[in-house]
Amino acid sequence: MKVLVAGGTGFIGSNLCEELADRDHEVTALSRSPDDGSLPPGVGSAMGDVSAYESIAETVADHDAVVNLVSLSPLFQPSGDATHEGVHLRGTENLVRAAEDGGVERFVQMSGNGADPNSPIEFIRTKGEAERVVRESALEWVIFRPSVVFGDGDEFVGFTKLVTTPYVTALPGGGKTRFQPIWVGDLVPILADSLEGDEHVGETYEIGGPEVLSLADVTKLAYEADGKSVTILPVPLSLAKIGFTALSPVPFVPFGPDQARSLKMDNTIADNDVTAFGRTEAELRTLGSYLGLERSPPDEAEREVV
Repeated sequence: MKVLVAGGTGFIGSNLCEELADRDHEVTALSRSPDDGSLPPGVGSAMGDVSAYESIAETVADHDAVVNLVSLSPLFQPSGDATHEGVHLRGTENLVRAAEDGGVERFVQMSGNGADPNSPIEFIRTKGEAERVVRESALEWVIFRPSVVFGDGDEFVGFTKLVTTPYVTALPGGGKTRFQPIWVGDLVPILADSLEGDEHVGETYEIGGPEVLSLADVTKLAYEADGKSVTILPVPLSLAKIGFTALSPVPFVPFGPDQARSLKMDNTIADNDVTAFGRTEAELRTLGSYLGLERSPPDEAEREVV
């Protein structure tokens, strides 16, 4: 199968390209600035910007399947001229149009957990609007809504350390916002499986890891891996929102009101659809294991913030 991975040079994309190449698919990574040297062996590259239809139409038409991984970060404000609407919604519209015009059969869309076209949070709203575009298409589509993804080259653990300090640190709401992080090495085989066979067509899958961790839990794990401890001091979410909003115009501060709103919402999965791909949560890698820590999921007592 000839597969085009839009966003194929990114964190998840490069891992997926390698997985697909290992399965003997003919894989091309689509990027605005492709770097062949950063791609796995056997993976080709193509230049294109999903926000500009003419730059991608010919490339898309030459493939059997498209995986759309192009996304802005939910953790940071968009930089430059990029907008959530331009990247998530218009980009998806262009990829879907190019796929329909070019005779592509399968279309896999990477959405986000909680995607909702009525959300006040731009990342979540535009992800929800993009899902609607995919569902209304004539393509054989599959949609994934993962919680946060971790692994080599991710931004999740790095973001946690960016907004905290070792030993003593403050977190909005005491860091009680919950996540269900999934290792990229567990996620990409699931994405690849959705391209092979027809049983997943027309389905939307919510995917998470084997444990639920609060932001405080993740912070403690990140510093424990560095041989450091940390005590969490709570900051009221209302004050955090005021601070993020006030700092949002400052170029070197990557947070804004959307990030403050996001901290009011848990990023967890009600029914983990990894089972639809023959996997169980018990088989998935924990964040602690990835960080080199042998640790079971924290119990409720451990979650209490002093």
